[in-house]
Amino acid sequence: MEMKNNLSFLVFFVLFLCSSLNSNLCFGGDTISANKSLSFGQTIVSSGGFFELGFFRPGNSSKYYIGIWYKNIALQTVVWVANREKPLDYGAANLTIIQGNLVLLDRFQGVVWSTHSAKSVTPNNSVIAVLHDDGNLILSDFSDSSTPLILWQSFDHPTDTFLPGAKLGYDKRTQKKQVLVSWKNLNDPTPGLFSLELDPKHNQIVIKWNRTKQYWASGSWNGQTFSSIPEMKLNNIYNYSYIDNENESYFTYSRYNTNSTITIRLIMNVLGQIMQLAWSNGYIDWNQFWAQPSEHCDVYAKCGAFGVCDNANASCNCLSGFKPRSDREWNSNEYSGGCVRDQKVQCNATSEDKDSFWMNSIMRLPASQETNITLGEASQCRSTCFTDCSCTAYTYDGSSTCSIWTGYLFNLLQLNKNETGKTIFIKRGSPEAQTKAKKSMKLKAILSSITALMFLLIGSFSYIYCRRRMEKRADRRKGIQGEQISHWHKIEGEAKVLMNNKNDEVIDVPYFHLETILAATDNFSNANKLGQGGFGPVHKGIFPGGKEIAVKRLSSHSRQGIDEFKNEVTLIAKLQHRNLVRLLGYCINAKEQILLYEYMPNKSLDAFIFDGKLCKLLDWKNRYDIILGIARGLAYLHHDSRLRIIHRDLKTSNILLDEEMNPKISDFGLARIVEGKRTEANTNKVVGTYGYMSPEYASDGLFSSKSDVFSFGVVVLEIISGRKNTGFYQSEVLNLLGYAWRLWMEEMAIQLTEKSLLESCDRSEVIKCINVALLCVQEDSNDRPNMSDVTVMLVGESMSLPGPNRPAFLIRTHTSAPSKISNNQLTITAEGGR
Repeated sequence: MEMKNNLSFLVFFVLFLCSSLNSNLCFGGDTISANKSLSFGQTIVSSGGFFELGFFRPGNSSKYYIGIWYKNIALQTVVWVANREKPLDYGAANLTIIQGNLVLLDRFQGVVWSTHSAKSVTPNNSVIAVLHDDGNLILSDFSDSSTPLILWQSFDHPTDTFLPGAKLGYDKRTQKKQVLVSWKNLNDPTPGLFSLELDPKHNQIVIKWNRTKQYWASGSWNGQTFSSIPEMKLNNIYNYSYIDNENESYFTYSRYNTNSTITIRLIMNVLGQIMQLAWSNGYIDWNQFWAQPSEHCDVYAKCGAFGVCDNANASCNCLSGFKPRSDREWNSNEYSGGCVRDQKVQCNATSEDKDSFWMNSIMRLPASQETNITLGEASQCRSTCFTDCSCTAYTYDGSSTCSIWTGYLFNLLQLNKNETGKTIFIKRGSPEAQTKAKKSMKLKAILSSITALMFLLIGSFSYIYCRRRMEKRADRRKGIQGEQISHWHKIEGEAKVLMNNKNDEVIDVPYFHLETILAATDNFSNANKLGQGGFGPVHKGIFPGGKEIAVKRLSSHSRQGIDEFKNEVTLIAKLQHRNLVRLLGYCINAKEQILLYEYMPNKSLDAFIFDGKLCKLLDWKNRYDIILGIARGLAYLHHDSRLRIIHRDLKTSNILLDEEMNPKISDFGLARIVEGKRTEANTNKVVGTYGYMSPEYASDGLFSSKSDVFSFGVVVLEIISGRKNTGFYQSEVLNLLGYAWRLWMEEMAIQLTEKSLLESCDRSEVIKCINVALLCVQEDSNDRPNMSDVTVMLVGESMSLPGPNRPAFLIRTHTSAPSKISNNQLTITAEGGR
């Protein structure tokens, strides 16, 4: 009896402790609710005990993440990561529900990650997140208890793991995909180079490198398996399905042998292979069931630039004359960083010899783009590559076809002796030439010193002569344009020296000879002219093989000089995003400064929205996608790229459209890098385009990411209205910003919409975009949102947006410049009204 009383007291004490102390102390179950946030050190477990969610650190990393892993498997195996792109540097954080969204807050209560999914602003106490036994974290609204509404689920946002019951799919209504993206490495869940996605056109799944280069396909679905993966049906545990209907296409699988103790998962691994792995009781590690591509070297860019893949040993080697870029990574079997040269190539060598190229036999040729030309003999092909400093390697097929490679070489493979391969010649660095060059430089330094000493002993006339000569040399080093630049750029090697930065970091952009560009553009003929900007004309060009390019030729009257030219080349070389234009190469020759871009068949955005006929080709869906694409491109520049870039000249004429009307931001001549954690800077030379410049930049020379946000807001209003901000409305009192503001205040904002869109547009989306645009053009830069927030506002459905304050430049005072006066040097491109 006494024991029973003691047990009852113990139960009562535990219940009392749980109810009296902080509820997090007794956190448990499978649910996160408004009054039960998940703090560091706590977890929730699915009802059947299969999966667990909480904070974790991968491998030897010092970063913290929120993730889901198997509860009943001893080896921690993470299947989903929430904040894979924004890790925590410390564990002090909590996962909670705010305004109907699941939100990860850091120790300063800043938002690290959010579902951004609530369909409407609902009370927190009606929204809960539940971790299910299939590994799916589901956020639901139970305000209507009879039919709970799913707001968000982790299965719709996979990381690198494809679990049973999830979908690898494509929604035909929203054009959204569920894509698996590999980890960067085993200790870093940041999105890596490899991705697995559905190809609904061919009923297959494909693997891509860098989300662009497809290098493996499963083959079409045959009713039971994908044709290239017959191994899928070698077990009787899981059932695979491919669904294709009018709303969506997706691949999924489910367990049909419920008695099996084997657990299977499918992952996109860091090595570029899709693998199906199995775990059973008694295992100490995951066992590979099948992997594709099955060959180690079939993974694109497996060994990085200038690396040679070895299938036999499942390893990588560097080409002769090259060494690993990072010994630490290669020692860890991480080869994607590739190789670099042991010695630099001497581009100004006067004669070639037998040691000018490394010969590599029985090779699979690089996957990077080559240029094919017709030459009669192998020696001519060799000489062509030797004299072309941009040439990296060449092959000659023996039948007058000479193939030239420039830039990095990817996907090289050493074949076996019994296999048929090619011989490729790689241009080598010359240690002997470097030694001769150093001796020559030393000799020149000694002679210069003696000459200088002699000049000091000569009279005043010689002193003046010497001083003038030194000034001329200094002018040449500083980059004075005109005839001096013409002298510097006689040979390509000197052009590349000019383009290199202070740290001698080589710009990874191919150099093209002027003769090649003249041939591609038919000597810059008017028939190939695409347009004219403040920088000069743009021509269409066609390289041998049919590759189309756009050639931007800076005129002598351009406001962009050599500094802006170099700035554009160096910046774009380091940026990669689907909404940024891709730079293919450059040329400096005599007085010519030329940039080569990917060809955009639909030209620039302003050519559509400000043309009375062409504007009708852009329906609301096109315009909304363009707005969203520009926002994502700017968010990448401001927040996601390895450099913090401020564009400073965003406008509709600098938004180019590809064949599918996808927007790409161009013209980085005026862009600036903001170092470290700084968000703003100041300049004494204000450059930009009237109508798109923020007030703080136009008046005080102060530019920041908020300057680009202002320009983005103007562009959005122009896209919606089809009118230029430099035009004036309402008896020429208001510019476009003022006109939009008046309509907003009178609750008639929908009237801003171009007439051709009114019948077909989604009016709630239009109002949302106008609201966002007016938030971006607020006079006080501190009131403007950043581009990450803008992107969230645009994609969020039924989000409650704040009301805007008064925009800048509201009333027209002058037609040629902003009303404020600045002491800064001001360079503005004026644009007329529509």
